[in-house]
Amino acid sequence: MNERIIKLADADEVCDFVSAAGKCDFDVDVSYQRMVIDAKSILGVMGLGVEKELTVKYGGKDLSFENVLSKYTVA
Repeated sequence: MNERIIKLADADEVCDFVSAAGKCDFDVDVSYQRMVIDAKSILGVMGLGVEKELTVKYGGKDLSFENVLSKYTVA
């Protein structure tokens, strides 16, 4: 299981992230504190809020998804 910490600044970034997650053929979960949601759900990700450090866990490998994650990864 891979894990990254990301921060999404606005609705456009949320849409970009959810779109990339939706193209993956493996599960992608996003969590904030104790809430865990499916990263392929735009309403779920928006519900977590923007400008928060979110934990992304995923079990596969997809180069385009990794590239999108790299844009939003917190250093």
